[in-house]
Amino acid sequence: MGAWTVLQERDWVLIPIMIVMVLVGVVRHQVTVLLNGTPKKADLKSARETKALQRCGLLRAHGVHIPEHAFHGRKAFLSEAFEKGTYLKEPNAGNKPRGNVMQDPAYVETMMDGMKKNMMNIVPQTVIMGWINFFFSGFVLVKLPFPLTVRFKGMLQRGVETHDMDVSWVSSLSWYFLNLFGLQSVFTLILGSGHAADAMRDMQAMSTMGMGNAAGPNLSPTGQPQDMHKIFLAEKENLDLTEHEWGLENVETRLLVKYGKKPASVLLDQKKAKIAKLAGRQFPSSASSHAAAATPSAAAASKKKGRRQV
Repeated sequence: MGAWTVLQERDWVLIPIMIVMVLVGVVRHQVTVLLNGTPKKADLKSARETKALQRCGLLRAHGVHIPEHAFHGRKAFLSEAFEKGTYLKEPNAGNKPRGNVMQDPAYVETMMDGMKKNMMNIVPQTVIMGWINFFFSGFVLVKLPFPLTVRFKGMLQRGVETHDMDVSWVSSLSWYFLNLFGLQSVFTLILGSGHAADAMRDMQAMSTMGMGNAAGPNLSPTGQPQDMHKIFLAEKENLDLTEHEWGLENVETRLLVKYGKKPASVLLDQKKAKIAKLAGRQFPSSASSHAAAATPSAAAASKKKGRRQV
């Protein structure tokens, strides 16, 4: 009787929940594609702002792979461009009074698109969860073929209030959550990569309630326009603080040390010599001032010594 009950629950609860979730994901993907419509052409000036920031980030992250003169040339060029506002979409926008954001048609359209997508993500999952809670509440569907600790009991047996059941058993509501995050490979196989049936996007949409997806390249996570001039100035400061260290410096010596042809102390000596050389470049005026200060004092001492001898 127990085996027959398990087979009935498998045929009338477990498999229908999985099939319904797959079909809802496919329908949601198709509706989302229809709501998106034809893709909009990218704004050249907005893309220019974004690519300039990406270029600066790449220079700071991978500048060790280019020679020092090339790094400093790019660094000086980007610093000057960020300070002058060369890449800004509206160079004189900082002097103009900022108007009401809700009166901007592009901003309103972006917000509406984000809210439509989030509604298409939230509503189907809410309906499915209510359907499972109403018709399949308290069902125990399947037993996992591997043992688990007690910490998984609240995750796998949600909706079944008992302390005596083995942790390996999965309830209907927990089976819904397992399918929600486990069917992504099936959706990728059916719909291809970049599909709209993404569970992580659903959870993010529930937490942001329509604001996260509305944020474009020039919008903050709250949907408000960003001051790109301030962002460029902050990026300029980060770039100015970045020091160059040539990634292929002493590569021959490092190769010989790696294969045991030279001792490791050679690299340490070269590093100390480099530090001393850089210190001499940074403080040449102080050394010369000390030498100049020592010269008249030595001359005065010799003159005083001559007077004593006379």
